[in-house]
Amino acid sequence: MGKIIQLDDALSNKIAAGEVVERPASVVKELLENSIDAGSTVIEIDLEEAGLAKIRITDNGDGLEEDDVLAAFERHATSKIKNETDLFRIRTLGFRGEALPSIASVSRLEMKTSTGQEGNRIKIEGGKVESLEKADARKGTDITITDLFFNTPARLKYMKTIHTELGNITDIVNRLALANPDISFRLVHNDRKLLHTAGNGDVRQVLAAIYGLNMAKSMVPIAGESLDYKINGYISLPEVTRASRNYISTMINGRFIKNYALVKAILEGYHTLLPIGRYPVVLLSIEMDPLLIDVNVHPSKMEVRLSKEQELNSLVSAVIKDAFKKKELIPAGLVTSKHEKLKSEQTSMNLDHLSVEKKYPPARGNVIPGHGSAVEDKATEMSRPIAEAENSFGEGTVIPNWRNAFLAAEDGETGTETNATDGSAEEEASHDIDKKQQEITSSCASVETVPSPNAKESRVPPLYPIGQMHGTYILAQNDRGLYIIDQHAAQERIKYEYFKDKVGEVASELQELLVPLTLEYSADECIKINEHRQELEKVGVFLEPFGLNSFIIRSHPQWFPGGKEKQLIEEMIEQLLAMKKVDIKKLREEAAIMMSCKASIKANHHLRNDEIQALLDELRRSSDPFTCPHGRPIIIHYSTYEMEKMFKRVM
Repeated sequence: MGKIIQLDDALSNKIAAGEVVERPASVVKELLENSIDAGSTVIEIDLEEAGLAKIRITDNGDGLEEDDVLAAFERHATSKIKNETDLFRIRTLGFRGEALPSIASVSRLEMKTSTGQEGNRIKIEGGKVESLEKADARKGTDITITDLFFNTPARLKYMKTIHTELGNITDIVNRLALANPDISFRLVHNDRKLLHTAGNGDVRQVLAAIYGLNMAKSMVPIAGESLDYKINGYISLPEVTRASRNYISTMINGRFIKNYALVKAILEGYHTLLPIGRYPVVLLSIEMDPLLIDVNVHPSKMEVRLSKEQELNSLVSAVIKDAFKKKELIPAGLVTSKHEKLKSEQTSMNLDHLSVEKKYPPARGNVIPGHGSAVEDKATEMSRPIAEAENSFGEGTVIPNWRNAFLAAEDGETGTETNATDGSAEEEASHDIDKKQQEITSSCASVETVPSPNAKESRVPPLYPIGQMHGTYILAQNDRGLYIIDQHAAQERIKYEYFKDKVGEVASELQELLVPLTLEYSADECIKINEHRQELEKVGVFLEPFGLNSFIIRSHPQWFPGGKEKQLIEEMIEQLLAMKKVDIKKLREEAAIMMSCKASIKANHHLRNDEIQALLDELRRSSDPFTCPHGRPIIIHYSTYEMEKMFKRVM
């Protein structure tokens, strides 16, 4: 007798569930995608114990007819595709027909569904149909999952804490809400409302509900298109950053996807505007012909293959760069209280809108001048713990500082803002979400961007030096207020733009050395160096083999920083050795950054007034005078109004 047998349907579904249903968040994702595909405009998600005890999803979509109720729980039963041709033109989120049978095989499931004529109710336990009967005719589908993994206890051992699992679910719902702003999502956990979106098509309102009102107002809209792609979305200013990539949301044809190359293109759009190890908050939506994308490469349908990927990546980078070229990217000083910030930005927001901001704390992280990063809150990135998720608009704790406390006293506020921790505060915030939706829309719409100076002349206004602080920071002024400039970062930017041009024309300006430099490396390193000597010559490193495992250098470009030649050459070779795939563009970039850092004035270096003025004038002529090549800010601005407010000259 043969060894190979045909598995029964129950066991096959459990195996499929291992791929499709990894955790409660997987169940929520699959069911929400079905609701979205059904044309729902309102979707409610009700959870108990982070979905392990109960997941209930109610929508007002098309519903199922009686003949389709049982068929929907058969393996690979779907209404989305009919033949192989359809597989390459997928516009729906679901299409395989695996979700419902897989979920039903590892839970107790009850579903009520109706097309609006008559309704049906089906109960399934562990993949076996218990009953099928008539029900009320409310249009839409109401599906309840209880006791998830009750018949596969081994799976429960791999579940994380309630906080972590809820964070994963919140992450999924947030991203689907961002991809579908025309759908109203309502997420409730243990009778506490975590998220409620209006479903009026306003993406910025969804951003406000997820990240906080301040974040939504400050994000920069982007848009662009080519023959094959159309992109739009919102990106955070360079001074608003996070510690991980989790806040970068990319959507293709309404589907949230993960694509490393696309994230890399987004970061390339920011280029030197981001501090090392920091990432922006981004919502990027891409529309394209379904023929150019293959979504059938992973059970979760989050990983995709793209045709003409390089064209898309170039478009994304270019659109982000163009958005920043039109803006003055000088960050304000330490975060002001809400009234001062709104007044200094000359917005037309009224006090009713300000009350929304007081009720719901600002988005995570306030910029600290000179550090070039946002202060992180205690919560896990994107997958937030329960305490954070339950405060719908509050995105974490704002680190207190003297200026917040000083300025907030005028408004009767404390210097520290935290998430609500008591039940009454959470309930109050929850009840107020609905009636604040219109206010959020109005306040987001009322924000006006302060126009930047003429980019052809300078992106920085004229600055007049006052003096230096600790031989490190330059103090300057104009009619707009006080400016503090990091002198090292400023000259680093100037030198970087100079060396970036020079490093592409190395052969014409060479300096012969009286005493050649000798460098020694291991055998394997020498093999790679010899293989890529031509690339090194393109960045000014001219090597000649010299004995066993060593090289000699007889000349280098004249513009190499004096006294730092050997150290610089060694670091450039180390950069090449560290690259898995040698990229001459990247090598030149790193070379320019290293040279600019070594050639720039350091801290505790005192400058004369004419030297300060010359440095400021050179900085104004730079193409990107706001951050150094490492992404740290160069200039911090305190408006005249903010200064007068601190000294009680205005009320």
